[in-house]
Amino acid sequence: MRAIICREYGPADMLTQGEMDSPAIGPDDIRIRVYGAAINFPDNLIIQGKYQAKPPMPFAPGFEIAGEVIETGTNVSTLHPGDHVMALTRDGYGGFAEEAAARAELAVPVPEGMDCITASGFYSSYGTSYYALVRRGRIQAKETLVVLGAAGGVGLASIEIAKALGATVIAVASSPHKLETARAHGADHLIDYGREDLKQRVLELTDGQGADLCMDTVGGEAFNSMSRCMRHDGRLLIVGFASGQIPQIPANLLLLKNFQVAGIFWWPAVQRNPAQHQASFRHLSELYRAGKLRPLIAQTYPLEKTPDALKMVLSRNLTGKLVITPTAEPRN
Repeated sequence: MRAIICREYGPADMLTQGEMDSPAIGPDDIRIRVYGAAINFPDNLIIQGKYQAKPPMPFAPGFEIAGEVIETGTNVSTLHPGDHVMALTRDGYGGFAEEAAARAELAVPVPEGMDCITASGFYSSYGTSYYALVRRGRIQAKETLVVLGAAGGVGLASIEIAKALGATVIAVASSPHKLETARAHGADHLIDYGREDLKQRVLELTDGQGADLCMDTVGGEAFNSMSRCMRHDGRLLIVGFASGQIPQIPANLLLLKNFQVAGIFWWPAVQRNPAQHQASFRHLSELYRAGKLRPLIAQTYPLEKTPDALKMVLSRNLTGKLVITPTAEPRN
């Protein structure tokens, strides 16, 4: 099969297209013909050797995929060849290739009416956001959610899910273009944190009460500001550190302001509770079919242009998700 191959750690320009063996599958796995493989920020860290997971060389990077089941393991009864599914790859890499392996119990059906390119950009963003807001954040109708990094994949997914569940959303981003994208996906209020005081604006928009929830994919100073404008019994959800700065929170703030901070690491939670994971995606699929979720795919790239897509993610000018198309999806 064709694949993008990492032979040594380094920047995206060091990746090459070549041939690799199709991945072997175990009794609980499925083999997928990959129609869409989404680009994620950790992909760049993995190829540079800066991520906690370090695949054996040589390897194909990429871990979020969607496509057609072409083979099932002997223990698999819930999926069959011809089914269209979205998944993370079994080993955390191998997605930028024509075929990939995944654990059957963690793959979910592509919702009716969604193509696999869209599905590949839907799986982790909406899965992470749903787990954070519903499972950990216990979001309720009429609560106020602040979304930091609102124009990214998780940010836009969080806006849409929160609105579908009846919350008010304050979107925070670094440019007018990103904020308009957030507005188009349902945000009620916008804050440009490059020009406005984040803490002050959140307090103004919540009548001085602060936010019930905050989805933080940014970290750094934005986290520090939000830790000072959370409502009593608020929930500040840590998803990532796109700013490159891992903040430290004084314990006295948690005591004095009486709010909670929760870490959100979606994939280990999925592996611990596959049944809950499948239930979450049944609900997400219902919301998608009802027209309440509108995943944004910013651009697609053929397999050989994968390095260009990885560099685009690093530019921080992106709204939505980028997707590699190793194999053309058949048209019905």
